[in-house]
Amino acid sequence: MTRTLVDKPSRRLFLGTSAVSIAAGLLPASAHGFQPPGNLHVGTFRFDVTPPMGHSLCGGWIKPVEAVDDPLEAIGYVLLGTEKPIVVCVVDWTGLLNNAHVQWRQALAEAAGTTIDRVTVHCVHQHNAPFACVDAEQIILEQGDLPHIVELDFFRRCLDAGSAAVSQAMKQTIPVTHIATGEAKVEKVAGNRRILGPDGKVASQRSSSSKSPEHHSLPEGVIDPMLKTVAFYNNGRKLVASHYYACHPMSYYGDGRVSADFCGLARKQRQQQEPDCTHLYFNGCGGNIGAGKYNDGSKEMRPVLTQRILDGIVGSEQSLDPQPIESVRWETFDIQPPSDKRFDEEQLMRLISDTTQQVVGRNRPSYTVAWLRRTAAKLPITLSSLHVNNVSLLHLPSECFVEYQLRAQAAVPNRFVACAAYGDGGPWYIPTAEAYPQGGYEVSVAWCDPAIDEILTHGIQSLLGSKKA
Repeated sequence: MTRTLVDKPSRRLFLGTSAVSIAAGLLPASAHGFQPPGNLHVGTFRFDVTPPMGHSLCGGWIKPVEAVDDPLEAIGYVLLGTEKPIVVCVVDWTGLLNNAHVQWRQALAEAAGTTIDRVTVHCVHQHNAPFACVDAEQIILEQGDLPHIVELDFFRRCLDAGSAAVSQAMKQTIPVTHIATGEAKVEKVAGNRRILGPDGKVASQRSSSSKSPEHHSLPEGVIDPMLKTVAFYNNGRKLVASHYYACHPMSYYGDGRVSADFCGLARKQRQQQEPDCTHLYFNGCGGNIGAGKYNDGSKEMRPVLTQRILDGIVGSEQSLDPQPIESVRWETFDIQPPSDKRFDEEQLMRLISDTTQQVVGRNRPSYTVAWLRRTAAKLPITLSSLHVNNVSLLHLPSECFVEYQLRAQAAVPNRFVACAAYGDGGPWYIPTAEAYPQGGYEVSVAWCDPAIDEILTHGIQSLLGSKKA
């Protein structure tokens, strides 16, 4: 299994994984015509991914685990009955990047008896959680004095748990006959993080929390206020409900207390309310979206934000109207975004080796180097979509700006489009081309060239069958 590759140096690791992925069916990307649903079945799974005491959180530059307020989960489903099985999974982690993301998909694919191109894995992006890049881990291990990015033994245990959970799900499937969609506006959560000044540059960052009265008084800006739900049914029985909303999911963090935070807690509450239905929560294109307009970062605000997301989930489900499934299609599209020429591997390695730098100034560049080595190895990012009737579930990488989600929905107004971002997190932020000259934090940690806009947009158009976005 590909997870054995975590013990090899990063460059060889990527090349080896690329070869495995090609053999497994990742390359080239595939597109198939609409298929009749056949004998559709679904099996659901969940497994614990809570890091152990002392484990790094968010890449090792905030306080490590010292307590667990609520456990972290990986939740998903396997859809059978249309060609090879399809696996959809979402994880309560900050991110899964580069080869770590490939290894998760490969492990779940093998357990489901399918190919890696038919597996999508996403993160909710909580920050008191692991930020897993095994390539960056290899880079910092060579330094000998830096905190872990992700502990490899723990990472392997999660892969093993995922394999076991999917294998068990394959033995306990239920027929799927209907699909339903709904949406509801979420009140007082999301706001655009990037406050532009008169010169068109980012003048202030609203982020996930803020105590600034100005940040609270300014408009929400460009967001997607709607929480969308897509549910699978066995006749009148709801089996799986996937919820999608675009916003950074942190109320507060950095205190060493592991939590699924307000979005994950809302999902857990809905799960308790409906124990016979598996509920999943996906972060949409929330790269430039946070709760800072409405959140002051106090502990009292976490349950308030949780309730607002839960209200959105429940509200979106009120309009669910199950329709017979008539067609199913899985489609993938590979992209190869170029690295931004601002970043030089030799210079970054000098920063990583500079013991006078703070941990964040050394660990963070390891993610950049991992991306540079990945692009040199020409390992692509796989976009995918699941189309059922007039519903499209769009699976995107990293921290995409909300504009990509809005474009996707506008491109095919006759379809119900739900976007899950935070898939392969290798590129870190994915701004729009217009955002690059505006500057700001997100642009400073966007490893791709601005050409990513056209490349990603073309991939989205291809998956949706649209000629404009």
